[in-house]
Amino acid sequence: MAPDSPVLLGLLAALAVLAPVVTAVVWDRGDRWRRSAVRAGAATLCLVTLVSTVLVAANRQAETYPSWADLFGTAGAGEAVPADPRSAGDRSPGNFTTVDVAGTASGVSLPMLVYLPAAYDADPATRFPVVEAFDGFPGSPRSWVRGLGVATYLDSEISAGRMAPTVVLFPPQTTDPALDTECTDLTDGPRMETFLTVDVPAAARAHLRVRNDRAGWGLIGYSAGGYCATNLLLRHPDRFLAGASLSGYADPGIRVGDGSEHTTNDDRWRLRHLPQPPVALYLACARTDVPATRDTSALAGLAHAPIDLTTTFLAVGGHNMQTWRALEPSAFDWLSSWLAAPSVRQ
Repeated sequence: MAPDSPVLLGLLAALAVLAPVVTAVVWDRGDRWRRSAVRAGAATLCLVTLVSTVLVAANRQAETYPSWADLFGTAGAGEAVPADPRSAGDRSPGNFTTVDVAGTASGVSLPMLVYLPAAYDADPATRFPVVEAFDGFPGSPRSWVRGLGVATYLDSEISAGRMAPTVVLFPPQTTDPALDTECTDLTDGPRMETFLTVDVPAAARAHLRVRNDRAGWGLIGYSAGGYCATNLLLRHPDRFLAGASLSGYADPGIRVGDGSEHTTNDDRWRLRHLPQPPVALYLACARTDVPATRDTSALAGLAHAPIDLTTTFLAVGGHNMQTWRALEPSAFDWLSSWLAAPSVRQ
């Protein structure tokens, strides 16, 4: 029974409901000292079962700790991820595979989940455009699969012709589920920016039939991943043509270690003080998500040519999976409209 298991969640929820009933039954049992001990134990049971239920529910939503090894820090850096994380009843035309990313440049080596469109096997001579997809924190690449149903959306948009067949990479953004890197090269931690912008593309080009040119590469992310998509796009316009941020923000909100969280890793500072690159940027959020709306509006107000900017605001919604599911199809369609098409020449 994994820490994100629905069985575990159901068991804890049942205990959380039962605990107050038990507390009411035993509250006045026993003499003075025994009654005090029983009351303290019953109150503790109520608190523990409630908190445990909330934590498991949050973990199930974010996929932060999919195994006990991840939770207790005993999982190896190169531990395999499921070849297809969907349930047997949730399979669709596109397929999942995994690619081991050797951290030649970053020193970080991790397995990466990859979505392959149905056309990938049907057209063995074709090279496909690529999107790197980033999750929030806490979270994991599998949040895209279960929380956001990404395969269903991709299959639907591709089948409808609104999106070209595209390879989507879901690389890890940290070496430790408890460590928030914000896709940066931490001075005293993993060099995740280098991993995501050098090692991941190198692994994809070595093991997959993907386009080699900048015109065929894009980025997308939600929440912290939205910041990653925007920041890496602005920092590496030679590698990526377009990026889409869903409820992202303008700065990493962590200490990088070199002060860059206040300068070159702050996208507002970058847009004010550095030349703006020729990229396409999509910024979207719900207006009722105040922090995301504030930062999205600030970035939109600072961006200008040669950046090609598109913004989308939902009237209602929060900083949650429901909002990102609503924004997801149009964001992928927008990315596909910018990226070069599948080709036998790349």
